[in-house]
Formats: sequence, C-alpha cells, structure tokens
Amino acid sequence: MRILIYGINFAPELVGTGKSTGEMAEWLAARGHEVRAITAPPFNPAWQVASGYSAWRYSRESYFPQSAGERGTHELAAVAAAGSGSHTGRVASLYASAEAPKVVTAEAEERPSSNAPPGGLTVFRCPVWVPRRPSAARRVLHLASFALSSSLIMLRQVSWKPEVVLVVEPTLFCAPAAWLTGRLSAAKTWLHVQDFEADAGFEMGLLHSRALRSLVGALEIKCMSGFDRVSTISEKMLMKLSQKGVASSRSVLFRNWVDTSLIFPLCRPSPLRAEWGISKEDVVALYSGTMGHKQGLKLLADTAKILAPGKRLRFVFCGEGPGKPALAGLAAQLPNVQLFPIQPRERLNDLLNLADIHLLPQRADAADLVMPSKLTGMLASGRPVVATAGAGTQLAQVVEGRGLVVPPGDASAFSAAIARLADSPGLREMLGRSARAYAVSDLAKEKVLSRFEQELLFAVCGNSS
Repeated sequence: MRILIYGINFAPELVGTGKSTGEMAEWLAARGHEVRAITAPPFNPAWQVASGYSAWRYSRESYFPQSAGERGTHELAAVAAAGSGSHTGRVASLYASAEAPKVVTAEAEERPSSNAPPGGLTVFRCPVWVPRRPSAARRVLHLASFALSSSLIMLRQVSWKPEVVLVVEPTLFCAPAAWLTGRLSAAKTWLHVQDFEADAGFEMGLLHSRALRSLVGALEIKCMSGFDRVSTISEKMLMKLSQKGVASSRSVLFRNWVDTSLIFPLCRPSPLRAEWGISKEDVVALYSGTMGHKQGLKLLADTAKILAPGKRLRFVFCGEGPGKPALAGLAAQLPNVQLFPIQPRERLNDLLNLADIHLLPQRADAADLVMPSKLTGMLASGRPVVATAGAGTQLAQVVEGRGLVVPPGDASAFSAAIARLADSPGLREMLGRSARAYAVSDLAKEKVLSRFEQELLFAVCGNSS
C-alpha cells in the first residue's frame, strides 16, 4: 500500500507520539509498504528543535530496507534524497541519532528519487514555530504554524495517489488538510487519536472559555465525522469517540506498543547504578519521560520530601520538558533525589531496569483523555508501577495487579504505596512478573502493529486477507 502519515511529532523524538508514529512508519516500510510522512523537525520533549534540524526550512529524508530479507526489522537504510541521484547508506534507523538527520536534506519535493524501491519511507519536514516557554496561547500558535506550513506539502501528495491518509492527533489542526488530501486522491482517510488535546486543555485549565469549548467541540465532532476510520489507544478513549458521534463500525482500538525484545528485565543490576553513584542497597523509584503539565510533577517532589528520612530510597527523575525547571527547584534541597536528562534510545532498557519501582503520576483532570505512552516500557521492564489514577479509569485498570494505584494528587497515599513496595521485595517481584506478562501478551510491538496492518488492509481492500 501507499500510506501517507501526517503529524507534528515523529522520529527521532524519543518519547510520546513522535516515538510511536516514527516506529509505526518504519515498521510499515519494512513490511514492504510505500510510506510518506509529513512532519515537523524534532522538538519534543525539550521544546527546542534538535541540533542539525531547522525550524524554518523544508527538508526531505528517504529511508528504505536494505534488502527484502531485512523487512520486519526496525532498522532502515538511509539514502540521500538530494543532488544527482541517490545512494544507499549504512543500515540505520531514524532513531540512530536524536541530534541530526542521518541523510542529506533538501528542499521538500513532490516525488522521491526514482531509484527508491517499493517499501521505502520518505519524510518531509515542514517549518514550525516552537515557543521557548509554552503557554496555552503559544501552544495553539505552535500547532497552527505547522498546520499552515504543511498543508501545501500535503496537497502535493495527491499526485502520488496514496491509498491511506492517516493523520495523528495531536494536532487536530491538521485534520482538514488530511481529509481533503484523502478525498482528492480517492484514498481512505484515518484519524488516530493519541490524546483528546482539546478536552485535556479545557479540563486542565489551560483553556477556559465555555463558548470556545462549545465551538471547538462542535468542530471536532464535525471533523471526525468525515474520516473513514477513527482509532484511539484505549477502551475508555474508544468510548469517548462514541460520545463524539463516531460509529462503532468506523472506530478502531489501536494500542500503544512496546518492543519486548528491546525492553526486558535484566538479570543483573543496571549499569546506570554504578555510573550514577547509586548503591546496590538503595531502592530506586524512577520517573522517566516528558515533564509537562499533564504529569502533576509537584507530587514527585512532595513524595521525595516525605520519604527522605529513614529509608534507603533513591528518587531518580529523568527527562525533559517545560515542567523540569520547577521540579528541579522543588527537589534542589532533597538529598534523596537525582535529576538526569533524557537518555538515548540505546540506553532505554538500562534506564527502565534501574528502577525497582516506576512512578507514574497523572492529574485527575487528564483521566481517560490521554493514556501515558511511557507505561508500556515500564510494564515490559518487569518492574511494578505506582500510579495516580481514579477508580475505574483506564490507567487504574491497566496498573492494578501490576502495581499500586492511589488517588491523584494525594502525596501521602503515593508515599505510602512507594514505601510499601520498598519494604516488600517479594511483592515487587510478583507485580513485576505480572507487568511483564501483560506487556508480552497484549502490548508486544509485532502483535499490535500486525493487527493495525490488517485493519489498514481491510479499510482499503474490504477484507483482511
């Protein structure tokens, strides 16, 4: 199939939607599909365009499997897309570096090199304004800037004749151009909702106007009604789609996944313990990932303060985002806290295995509007999770039996759950085994993406054979 993917976040971003969308595109290309992605330069989670990329220039990168025998792996060969023809580079993934493209870039063009074989991935990067201090208004302008700069590039793909046009929310600003491109090229249109960004913005107080909420809600429902398929990542979010008028015949459950061959329990201590000066006796409570508004990060510092005296508990906070400076300030005087930057992809398994306990705080007002993508790696590492979630929410349902769940915002309950696990190695081991088993049975990359591929084939061909 010819598959056109449209979204603001993409590889080589190491967290969230960018990571999952990039992995999906690579996997589909390695399966022999022709894939194009219209996206922005990587900027998440630091809210700063990565070194080697430009926020203001169009560019193009092309990747393809080195041979048919390598299809099904996550690695792709990079080829130059500019100059006089293209040539095969070394085998490399888009994730090989988060600092610079692994290919020569050029002004965005309508067609890839004629030498690129079927099963390739071509990435078009479009300008985007990235605010240094993101606020609600600045985020809206940020998302709108990408939707505006990328819309013409999207429409130019009509002559390529994609069979599927898939747009990823966030951002819903991109949905009109995706729908129009699909209709003009007679393609099936697919909206994939990673989080309900508008609802989350209002629920968390980032946006306030009732009139604006009504208007945005009506536009969202109208937008969703035009797509052939609408997917999302959890059962509760699937119910939310139904409330927005998406018929069950058009809705698809498409979970976030984890590569269980890359993230797995180590049979030895993580090498990061020695590198970061953490003793073998310390119990490590780890938070890793984006540090933003949805996470409720103040709870982490409050908990570390409560548990500072009397226990060999070491809190490690690892990641980037607009909330990191505030968290660093709150934790500055706490002797049991260490902060580190986001780690490269090749160190992710070492990082997740550093944890004896994974920490997953989430604000109550974000419940069932988002589903933390970082949870899949936590579970695959075979370590228990302490999460803040309301009873009956999707997050609570997934974590229960694989960790402990406490009410959102309750530092005392969060601290008590961490202390309980710190004092109970047997309980940690039991919950960790259950977490790993669930990751393998329900969240494994090949299983999830193979089911998704079948849904794509069914949408295009009318059957799943």
